[in-house]
Formats: sequence, structure tokens, C-alpha cells
Amino acid sequence: MAPHHPEDVRVKAARTPRRAVAAADRTRQPTEVRRRLIVEAAVPLIAERGYASVGVRDVAAAAGVSVGTVTYHFGSVQEILSEAMVLNIERYYAALNDAAEEASGGAEALRLLIDALFTQDTDRHWRMWFDYWSAGDRDQDPEQAFAGGQAKRYEDWHGQIRALVERGVVDGEFVCADPAGFTVRFAALSDGLALQRLRQAPPLSTEDARRHMYRLVETELGTGGR
Repeated sequence: MAPHHPEDVRVKAARTPRRAVAAADRTRQPTEVRRRLIVEAAVPLIAERGYASVGVRDVAAAAGVSVGTVTYHFGSVQEILSEAMVLNIERYYAALNDAAEEASGGAEALRLLIDALFTQDTDRHWRMWFDYWSAGDRDQDPEQAFAGGQAKRYEDWHGQIRALVERGVVDGEFVCADPAGFTVRFAALSDGLALQRLRQAPPLSTEDARRHMYRLVETELGTGGR
């Protein structure tokens, strides 16, 4: 046993500060902060591996906490993943909304929205969105947390699009007798193009995806396109 003793001492010495820090954090951090820490750690795991491949131990390791800490704050891994997906999606659409709000008018705002929807960087968002989409149909979601959360995200997203169209109509940039109908078609086309882009069947570039969206706006709202 003697040859192993120095190593055992080093391991214990290395681990002790981490346990002490974690305990201190648990003492001074309120529950909502610890929950947020765990959820934040789950976001990149889902983006990299997919919802179905992330477990409680994975989340605990990424957050730097024990499995017991995770299970104390969350009733199930589905609850963690649902909150993580919502967090990522809300951040994504909040950034889109901020960019649109700074635009000079409805036409520019929709163009900025389309540009932001289709970039190389947004592929990660779309992967999470479709994973979130399918999670609502799974048996391990008995309380419909995913389905209910997604319905709320779609409601907010539709409201954002419609507000931009109505803004353009008021400003005289658009002609649209049915903003609600246009909103449904805009959201459906963006979802469909995003799915095609991710699967590349058939191949679709970000530039071509944008062009399809520009054409929809031009055709239905009477703009001159980009």
C-alpha cells in the first residue's frame, strides 16, 4: 500500500478545496441561482449530443455539482432539459427581437430577422429547436412540459412576426390584409427551410434559405425585396 499513499494524499488534497467551495456556494446561493447554474450547464450538452443522450450524471458533471444536488432541485432530467431548451430558445428570439426593434422600419426588421434565422451559427439553435419539437411527443413527458413550453414559444414567435408586419403596414411599407395568415406562412416556411438545411436533403445553403424567405415577404407584402 505504501507506493500508493502519496498518490492518495495528492488526490485528497486536490479534491478537498473543490468540496469546500461547493459547500460554500450551496450556503450562500439561493435555490433559483443553483437551479439556473444546472440549467445553464445543460444547454451546451443538449446542443452537442441531443436531448435523448443527456442524463442526470452528465448535467451534474458539467455543472460541477453532485448528482444529489441536481435531483434535489429537479424532479427529473426531463425538467432540466425542458428548462434548458426554453432558456436557449428565449435567448435566441430575444436577440432577434432586439435587432428588429433597432431597425428603421418593418421591412428592414423582417430582413434582419431573416438574416439572423439562417447563418452557420444558428444551425445549433435549429438542432435544439427540432429536438425540443419532437420531445413533446415522447412517452417520458407525461406532464406535457415540452409540448406546453413549445406552444408558448410559438405563440411568442408568431406575435413577434405579426408585430413587425403590422408596423410595416402602419408605416406604409407593406400592404397586407391578413397579418395573421402571413405570420403562419412565414413561421412555417422558416421551420421547413431550417429542417431541410440541417438534413441537407436536398442540399440548401443559408443564402438560398434567405432568398426563399425574402421572396415570401416580397410576394405577400408588396415590398421590393432586399
